[in-house]
Amino acid sequence: MSIDVYKEWLGIPDGPRPPDHYQLLRLVDFEDSPEKIRANYKKLNTHVRKYATGQYSVESQGLLNELARAMLCLTDVERKQDYDRSLGREFEDEKTAAGRKLMETLLIERQHISQSQLKEAKQHAERSGLDLRDSLVQLKLVDQDVAAQALAEEIGLPYLDLSDVTPEDAALDKVPRSMVKQHSILPLFIDDDTVLISCVNQLDHDVEDELRLRFELPIRCVLATPSAINQGIARFYAPGMRTESAADMKTTKGKSTAGSPKKSSGETRTVRERKVLTPEELKQRRQLGIVIVNFSFLAAYIVDWYIFNPGIADIWMYFVIPGIAAATAYFTCWSKK
Repeated sequence: MSIDVYKEWLGIPDGPRPPDHYQLLRLVDFEDSPEKIRANYKKLNTHVRKYATGQYSVESQGLLNELARAMLCLTDVERKQDYDRSLGREFEDEKTAAGRKLMETLLIERQHISQSQLKEAKQHAERSGLDLRDSLVQLKLVDQDVAAQALAEEIGLPYLDLSDVTPEDAALDKVPRSMVKQHSILPLFIDDDTVLISCVNQLDHDVEDELRLRFELPIRCVLATPSAINQGIARFYAPGMRTESAADMKTTKGKSTAGSPKKSSGETRTVRERKVLTPEELKQRRQLGIVIVNFSFLAAYIVDWYIFNPGIADIWMYFVIPGIAAATAYFTCWSKK
């Protein structure tokens, strides 16, 4: 029996299904406060997670990802404007990048840090070669998620706690492990014909172009903390979970990982190229191995009988052992083609 999760779990009255983003997140129409949007999302996410085990686990995960999509849309300035227009909203003054506040200003206004702490973090960043966000986190002046949220607002990207969502396999399979590790990214899912990619910083144009070619769809960035992305890579790209083609396991030179100190111009890093065998190729190699082992035993018997201990061999030596060897070779390698 199907269940109306919107009504039963979120208390949304009967009406269009799925509901619009504001109804889904239990917000007033055209709510503009990112803090209010994220707060409602977090509260609903926690509530829906109570149904994550049991008979409605699939519905629960689907609704969790739907809540995340709605929150990411409404906390992305450009996407929110487009979405609001589709609902009939008219804008008098467009929000532009010039109107965004710097991360440091946001952190001070919200009393996460003081002016003296900001000065200390800037000095530490200059000495260590870190960016300001990583310097603040390393000095333990703010938590990773607080710094990431402030940076997301500065550059106009949504922020996502990756523990709240489960990336879709269709998105994960499009990007090889070597690429997600090199650039500290994690594919999430396709939303409204756009691929959402979580990242530590804004993507370089070259990386974004490569992702666009892989998916043949536009790319949208979602900011996340470095530790969350590393944990996601370890979880969803564990050895054996996804197969990379030989074309993806290529040598890269002079590229620095996003979110890490840049390498010197002369420094290179090589990803060893390896061939990923198909199941048929693996089967043939196993068969060949059996044949080689079988004939090595036969060769040892022949050398022993005719060189080290010459004598008259009986019927076992002349017919049985060669017969077994030939039969094994035939049925192993050629009879199953």
